[in-house]
Amino acid sequence: MMQSASAAPPVLSVRNLSVDARTPEGRRRVLDDIGFELTAGETLCIAGESGSGKSVTSLAIMGLLPKASLQVASGSILLGDRDLVKLSNKAMRSLRGGDIAMVFQEPMTSLNPVMSIGAQLTEAIREHQRSEGNAAETIARQMLEAVQITEPGRRLSQYPHELSGGMRQRVMIAMALSCRPKVLIADEPTTALDVTVQAQILKLMRELKQEFGTSIILITHDMGVVAEMADRVVIMQNGRIIEEGDALSIFGRPKQPYTQQLLAAVPRLGAHAGTDGPPRVTQHKVETLRPDRTPVLNVRNLTVTYGSQGKWLLKGKTPAPAVDDVSFDIRPGETLGLVGESGSGKSTTGKAVLGLIPFAGDVTIDGRAIGGLSHRDMQPVRRSAQMIFQDPYASLDPRMAVGTAIAEPMVIHGIDNKSERQDRVAALLARVGLTPDAATRYPHEFSGGQRQRICIARALALEPKLIVADESVAALDVSVRARVLDLLLELQETMGLAYLFISHDMAVVERMSHKVAVMRYGKIVEAGTRREVFEHPRDPYTQALMAAVPIPDPQAHRKTALKA
Repeated sequence: MMQSASAAPPVLSVRNLSVDARTPEGRRRVLDDIGFELTAGETLCIAGESGSGKSVTSLAIMGLLPKASLQVASGSILLGDRDLVKLSNKAMRSLRGGDIAMVFQEPMTSLNPVMSIGAQLTEAIREHQRSEGNAAETIARQMLEAVQITEPGRRLSQYPHELSGGMRQRVMIAMALSCRPKVLIADEPTTALDVTVQAQILKLMRELKQEFGTSIILITHDMGVVAEMADRVVIMQNGRIIEEGDALSIFGRPKQPYTQQLLAAVPRLGAHAGTDGPPRVTQHKVETLRPDRTPVLNVRNLTVTYGSQGKWLLKGKTPAPAVDDVSFDIRPGETLGLVGESGSGKSTTGKAVLGLIPFAGDVTIDGRAIGGLSHRDMQPVRRSAQMIFQDPYASLDPRMAVGTAIAEPMVIHGIDNKSERQDRVAALLARVGLTPDAATRYPHEFSGGQRQRICIARALALEPKLIVADESVAALDVSVRARVLDLLLELQETMGLAYLFISHDMAVVERMSHKVAVMRYGKIVEAGTRREVFEHPRDPYTQALMAAVPIPDPQAHRKTALKA
């Protein structure tokens, strides 16, 4: 067990904790004899890939393990002198939100969509602080102010769908801290957030820790976030703690190969300075990447406006365009990185250039203008351009075997017979690093990284010339992300694919792109070659995006803190 650096007694102590999963084949151990301590005012980061046991650890501490599938087999979880493993459900309910609270990764699924923000905040306050009426509402308003939400009085009457992702996460933090818990568990609280919003949330968590003296367990796979936030670090793999120590020693002198692998896979802004394109991952020569080649995608004056003037719901107001007069082109073997925050118009641009939503302007794919084409006329164009979405699980039909999902585009376009399609599916699975037997399995049987590879295989089924990748690696673990990015680069080098690579992660965009366009409020505010944009950013917004990227170096963060 990790020993605390402080002489003070720990606020939370996890000792020899093991958790078993019930499976059709019998019990399987998913947490194996883990232990650590958390002292007052300390931030402990638990890092590792999906399946390492991070979230199971947090759910065990909170007493939220699904009893039908997971069960504590042995060990203890001491909050002060109380063993949480031995407490009844009623006793645990009185602790949750009061002495110990949790912020989950996805605020939209954690907040009740049919309850106002105020009702959800005051519910916890009334339960744990015995505050009623105006007193509970006053505390709720104060907590929204503490997490720096503007117009807190108005926000109390709003519903979750009326707030941005960053604001919803602030509401979750406000709710978790409203009863002054001793321990706050934050499970991937910034994974789905833009880099600037992430920086704001991390800064907020540091400030609130100082103000309220809360101890924090931060669960993440982002080693840049670990470097910025951690006092101490626990590295998990396959349900076990394989390395532990203070942040400086973990980053400066990692002992385990797995820890070294995690750190090496972190994209670092500036790592590719002085080069004009992505790093080579094969020896294949991309003869298609020439300035004189006709663009696969040509976009001129693209504009997308949701709603229209004169609609009674809008009371005659002209809605602002979601995408406003955007122009660019992409040639074979080339990647254009499109970056910006949520709401900047990136994803809307990606959907519009594939004809998935109405647009104004001119879009040409592989020499064919798609404006005004019917669904039937668009079908041949689909063979030239495909899309990879952010969430691979939501992109796959859970009732459809993987092989059937990959073959479906070939069936729609009348390509090959059944036997030939099966052979092609096997070849595509092998191309993305999966075995042929994966064809008979279903999406839930794969990891997140494997599901994204399946989506890439499906996108390649029609041998397209253009792929629009919309936040295609945002939700993946750092090492899985590195492997998927290498796969995309390999496919580009061997097939001459053109990519519109949409992301809010500046370090990933730097690694992948030949050209970069930065979007804000529906407009491109800066565009150029990768070297021009990343080494000599002109627009203040581009500079702010780059400054907000977490640096995987705890020493640098401590120097910055000392200067401040």
